[in-house]
Amino acid sequence: MKSSLSIKGIDQLVKHLDKAASLKDVQQVVKINGAKLTKTMQQNASFKGHFEGDDFVYPTGFTKRSISMWLHDGGFTAQVGPQSDYSPYLEYGTRKMAKQPFVGPSFNVQKGVFIKDLERLLK
Repeated sequence: MKSSLSIKGIDQLVKHLDKAASLKDVQQVVKINGAKLTKTMQQNASFKGHFEGDDFVYPTGFTKRSISMWLHDGGFTAQVGPQSDYSPYLEYGTRKMAKQPFVGPSFNVQKGVFIKDLERLLK
């Protein structure tokens, strides 16, 4: 008994694969969107001062300067965020201080751009 295998449409498959996104393209989209998220988050990290007792505490800019980006998983994951210990208090507020969100709004804007960029790669 003799077996044979034939593949029809290989030329079309090769053309599609040539047009399809490479992994390097995906890594580039992750890197670019991570950098844009970092910049947007830093721009949104402009805080108002607040009162602690009778004293007014002025913002120092430390949280803004602490926002960084790291690439993980061979460049397929971008992690962006502030490194100050008190950044959650700025994001969510306290009973004595109003919230001043900068992480959530930045992420929500960039999330849409990132999804569109990935969809564009797959077309």
